[in-house]
Amino acid sequence: MTITDGSELISPHYYAEHGAPHDLWTRLRNESPVHWCEPEGFEPFWAITRYADIVDISTQPELFASGPGITVIRRVQRANLEESAFGSMRVIIQMDPPEHRAVRKVASPTFTPRAIRSLDDEIELSARELVDELAGLAGGECDFATDIAAAHPLRILAHMLGVPREQEPDILRLTNQLFAIDDPDLQREGDDREQATMELGMELYAMFDAIIQDRRANPRDDLATVLATATVDGEPLGPMETVGYYLIIFSAGHDTTKNALAGGMRAFLEHPDEWRKLRENPDLIDKAVEEVGRWTSPVNYMKRTATADTEVRGQKIAAGESLVMFYASANRDEDVFDDPFRFVIDRESNRQLGFGIGEHFCLGANMARRSQRALWLELARRLESIEFAGDPAQIHSAFVVGLKHLPMRFALASG
Repeated sequence: MTITDGSELISPHYYAEHGAPHDLWTRLRNESPVHWCEPEGFEPFWAITRYADIVDISTQPELFASGPGITVIRRVQRANLEESAFGSMRVIIQMDPPEHRAVRKVASPTFTPRAIRSLDDEIELSARELVDELAGLAGGECDFATDIAAAHPLRILAHMLGVPREQEPDILRLTNQLFAIDDPDLQREGDDREQATMELGMELYAMFDAIIQDRRANPRDDLATVLATATVDGEPLGPMETVGYYLIIFSAGHDTTKNALAGGMRAFLEHPDEWRKLRENPDLIDKAVEEVGRWTSPVNYMKRTATADTEVRGQKIAAGESLVMFYASANRDEDVFDDPFRFVIDRESNRQLGFGIGEHFCLGANMARRSQRALWLELARRLESIEFAGDPAQIHSAFVVGLKHLPMRFALASG
């Protein structure tokens, strides 16, 4: 009897009901680290669960391509997706060399450590204002996932991409609909899911295109202008590539950081000694950010497609077959991490893959780390106590995973 047909690994509803399938990943790492999956209704794939194999695949982009798609979707969704506005958008995360490297250079100077440090004042202001707002909440309770985790990266990205503050709720709504397309609470309304997806794509396109046209007419010293006026190999970036750039920076940058923050707070609630450790030793902050990334792994997986017949860990892979790299499994790999199922913020060796590795290493990793750093420091400085105020609720998603609700009770330090 096979260990799994892969259903638990990519079913959005499984994650919502049971959380990440760590027990299954552990068994796969030990018994079948390159495992063939044919989940009913979904496209078949090889499940890759060991750290070393994910590193090997990620660092051979010519052999393992992103272009054919990075997610596992239902067969009936493939045609619908291609016919929607998303089908014509081109994003760097689905580009392969040499195109990917050329297009990535458009925005990469904006995301260097030095460039992100120039945003420290804005990042720290966001963290401070959000914690200030906690003081006005009745009963000392909040939904950390929506009140804090979602709001912080949204403000920073809106600032960088020129989205007015009054449009932030629209951006939050649209990114929720994009990454929680199967969630009954967050998905776009409508009985016709194909039509809802098409409408979502058109609304996102219209929003970002308006910013692009404004920056071309009225350039400023910001990332929005960099993208709107970008050239690659001397030619203007195409309209769908330009909109796609906005889409991936805003949606991916927001949802991944949001989910890391919400999942990180859940980890601190479940491990109060680690919260106390951070409060008493704020110099541990950089290690804590890495451990939160390892523990939460917001980007659960990425898919690649073999461009030629090859082998992974002795298993023959045919050209055209899909391989799904489960980062969350790699981040619990016993061969790499000591005591991997323990959340410990002063972990000494932490080569976590929360931001990927190789060709498609997360463009916004520096910003994600910096923004999380500021918020955790502000929270650790000002929250004297934290505890659950209800049950957390997981998003119906297997791709970008996290919490949609995290009820929390807190006490703010005086002054």
